[in-house]
Amino acid sequence: MTNDKQLAAQALAAVLDNALSEAEITNLLETPKKSEMGDLAFPVFSLAKTLRKAPNMIALDLVEKITTAGFEKVVATGPYVNFFLDKSATATAVLSGILTQGTAYATLAKNGENVAIDMSSPNIAKPFSIGHLRSTVIGDALAEIYSKIGYTPVRINHLGDWGKQFGMLIVAYKKYGNEAAIRKNPISELLKLYVQINAEAAEDPTVDEAAREWFLKLENGDAEALALWQWFRDESLVEFDRIYKELGVTFDSMNGEAFYNDKMDEVIDILSEKQLLTTSNGATVVELEGFENPALIKKSDGATLYITRDLAAALYRKRTYNFAKSLYVVGQEQSGHFKQLKAVLNKMAYDWSDDIHHVPFGLVTKDGKKLSTRKGNVILLEPTIQEAVKRAAAQIEAKNPDLANKAAVAHAVGVGAIKFYDLKNERLNGYDFNLEEMVSFEGETGPYVQYAHARIQSILNKAAFKPESVLGQIFSLSDDESWEIIKLLQAFSDVIARAARTFEPSVVAKYAINLAQAFNKYYAHTRILEESDERDARLSLAYATGVVLKESLRLLGVEAPTEM
Repeated sequence: MTNDKQLAAQALAAVLDNALSEAEITNLLETPKKSEMGDLAFPVFSLAKTLRKAPNMIALDLVEKITTAGFEKVVATGPYVNFFLDKSATATAVLSGILTQGTAYATLAKNGENVAIDMSSPNIAKPFSIGHLRSTVIGDALAEIYSKIGYTPVRINHLGDWGKQFGMLIVAYKKYGNEAAIRKNPISELLKLYVQINAEAAEDPTVDEAAREWFLKLENGDAEALALWQWFRDESLVEFDRIYKELGVTFDSMNGEAFYNDKMDEVIDILSEKQLLTTSNGATVVELEGFENPALIKKSDGATLYITRDLAAALYRKRTYNFAKSLYVVGQEQSGHFKQLKAVLNKMAYDWSDDIHHVPFGLVTKDGKKLSTRKGNVILLEPTIQEAVKRAAAQIEAKNPDLANKAAVAHAVGVGAIKFYDLKNERLNGYDFNLEEMVSFEGETGPYVQYAHARIQSILNKAAFKPESVLGQIFSLSDDESWEIIKLLQAFSDVIARAARTFEPSVVAKYAINLAQAFNKYYAHTRILEESDERDARLSLAYATGVVLKESLRLLGVEAPTEM
């Protein structure tokens, strides 16, 4: 089916005598800010130099020549050619497409290409906090979005299970640790040890030195160090798995940093063969043009760093998954690290380094203050989820006490509220954590969108609506509010494409809010169930809106209950 942008681009290309290609025209098409200005607008400024005319005259000339087939009208407004869509034809095409395809609407066929997504990646022996939420839910949403447009996502949980912090933890355990207490309550006890030893290290530099020595032992396979590390790791994964289950997030790989411990020698050998390694103050580095500092591959004591392991991981992932894109959903404070990673891979002559993308995000704060595990200032995710579900349950009890599956719905709403609130914020914008605002059924929240979806299901159930019963009909709707919904539904595929192109799930979340708001406005002014010539069209519009709301929420990892 030719969409309306294609139709407008074809109509313009036919009268522009190759001045612009269809693709160039499509890229220039805009959506007017006011609906009375039309549904699509083409700015003619770029043609002024070529045609040697004032832009408003060019617009008038084009309108005289354009064939208006498929459009209600085409008019010139100053330097713009404005297209008004044929409302009935557009509504029929959009609604028929959704009635036929259901949630498969706007899905593209698999193209056989993989997208590797490095996401979540919590540190072993530390509690799973709100700080880890962003990487987890942004990465999971991007996986669903890329799957929707034809790719196969590979979700990779690159666990923070290696590094000097384990030397620090081993020092703490040997100084203060109580095995029985850790076995009883592993994560909270390990966190206490970690906070205590970091406070001590701030005052006593010998603690830091001892931690470096223990990590070097760990890298060299020391039996005691490995046994303690394995114990800390196993206990952590039990807690992480429980939280991932709560969030409904799964992974294709749990290979953390430690997995690459025996794969770094190859990287160093390749760098050496390509004559890229130099020595600086006893450390092994790769000099990089345009960077203030070189890439530090090995410290003077022989210990490796994040970038060494990330180079090994990048090579492993390319060989294993042959990715078309490799995304790293990691906080924006690591931007410099990923620029260096790409630069080193580029110097190694791997052209696929261009397919690596750092997907940065801003911080979550509480009362405007930065959170820090090291300082013991964290919001733990598991009790936060429990509190969100409790608050959702209280609202459901007040609104619909006879709901049959209240516990399941409360869980879907509570967890969905936390995820949606995170994802509606543009990645690079941090946000201040506010659970009350997250779980509210009013405002730009997940529960608001879920409630709109549930309301639609109630309407459709009352009407005993079946999509197959209206297939083949011409749908005409006379009001402006339904037209706004039609245009939003038509834009769904463009929304998904933009979200994928910009690695920005907030595009989908904001779209879902806009669609829910548009439907609620329509619902407030229209008797959908009333017998009229438009009843089938109104019910079809409600059904289509419900389908797209449900699919939008699914792309964000949020459930869409049918009752609330």
